[in-house]
Amino acid sequence: MSHIKTAILGASGYTGAELLRLLEHHPHFTITALTGDSQAGKAMHDVYPHLRHRELPKLVKHTEVDFSNIDLVFCCLPHGTTQEIIAGLPAKVKIVDLSADFRLFDVAQYAEWYGHEHRAVELQKSAVYGLTEHARDAVKKARLVANPGCYPTSILLPLLPLVKEKLISTDRITIDSMSGVSGAGRSPKQEMLYSELEGGASAYGVGKHRHTAEIEQQLGFMVSFTPHLVPMTRGMLSTIHVQGDAAKIRAALEAAYKNEPFVHVAATPPSTHSVRGTNLCVMSVTAGRLPNETIIVSVIDNLVKGASGQAVQNANLMFGFDEATSLIATAVFP
Repeated sequence: MSHIKTAILGASGYTGAELLRLLEHHPHFTITALTGDSQAGKAMHDVYPHLRHRELPKLVKHTEVDFSNIDLVFCCLPHGTTQEIIAGLPAKVKIVDLSADFRLFDVAQYAEWYGHEHRAVELQKSAVYGLTEHARDAVKKARLVANPGCYPTSILLPLLPLVKEKLISTDRITIDSMSGVSGAGRSPKQEMLYSELEGGASAYGVGKHRHTAEIEQQLGFMVSFTPHLVPMTRGMLSTIHVQGDAAKIRAALEAAYKNEPFVHVAATPPSTHSVRGTNLCVMSVTAGRLPNETIIVSVIDNLVKGASGQAVQNANLMFGFDEATSLIATAVFP
């Protein structure tokens, strides 16, 4: 049995903790190093008490890790901090980056959306955009996989098969997405306080959210995308309005995903409860009241299929394992 020595950079954040949950019973990935510069020296169970039963390495600074002894790195560091670190890793190390730092192919576009120059231009050229169901062959051969963002995952999984089959108009697609607050990370922010969130919902990044560039890059055309923050911990729901025949759209999605373990087409619009704690994307197709209008509802768990679960799915492929290894789970309900 293979034992892949695995490091998680930024393990003290939500996606790092979620990786540890998902990898607890993985037969091949062995947790060898955990970094969290601000929490260096602490045990993981001091940061996340729910991991108390696990024997895990202590958190250290990333500069203290001997990467010559590492086979796989999951990078969960904040956007804008990963490029130089990843560029400095030994060539033998395979990497799944959960930040946005390698998702945009065009480095000029990256600078425009993220406000600074790309710091690993040569490495960017070899990065694979890891929307697993649509990039398996490339992921299998990749050294560096850019894990997609949570919003794009919930949106691209329904839309890509429809664009491929030319079943929808590309002139105007309107997308409204709602996310749980864990998508904002664990760092304290005033707008994330319970008293600021509870009982309300708000749109943000209106007309300029960074994930728009990622979505449009993969689709090849512009969309209208508005994200919303809602008072729940985890979960994401995207409502997508397209122009096309609902029956043909449903048939195309069912055909595209009939053999996929993690993408399901439901008979009725799904709730985020349907996917909580899982690596699933569940979507529905409904004919709208307007002429030729179809409404697609897509749900994921933003921390799993939208981040850590998809990262494990990609890593499994990179090392030749069944991509579903350690990811089959039933949703937590209620």
